[in-house]
Amino acid sequence: MSHQDGLKELGIDSVIVWCVNDSAVMQAWAKNQKVGFSMLKFMGDPASELTRALDMEMTHEGPKSVGIMNRCKRHAIYVENGTMRLIKISEKEDDPAGDADPSQTLAESMIQAIKEL
Repeated sequence: MSHQDGLKELGIDSVIVWCVNDSAVMQAWAKNQKVGFSMLKFMGDPASELTRALDMEMTHEGPKSVGIMNRCKRHAIYVENGTMRLIKISEKEDDPAGDADPSQTLAESMIQAIKEL
């Protein structure tokens, strides 16, 4: 939320955060993150329909203990007038979830990349 002004300056109206989870979990997460009336919208994809349609399903074997299979890859998509203009994914062979280095998908990286379009 600290980058809302920078995103708004680029004409971005909302940031949608979704993951393979149900709406109750996503609502609780949004409440925990105190998004309130910010530009952030949390949405669930419980059946992975959107995740699979965008080819963002995590299929790496990874450590089973962290529940990697069938999760959504850590990614950011910039959509302008219904057209995907930019897609960034934070994943590496040894870090399929992008947990160790999510920098590609963070607001700072997206703002810079959008400015370069």
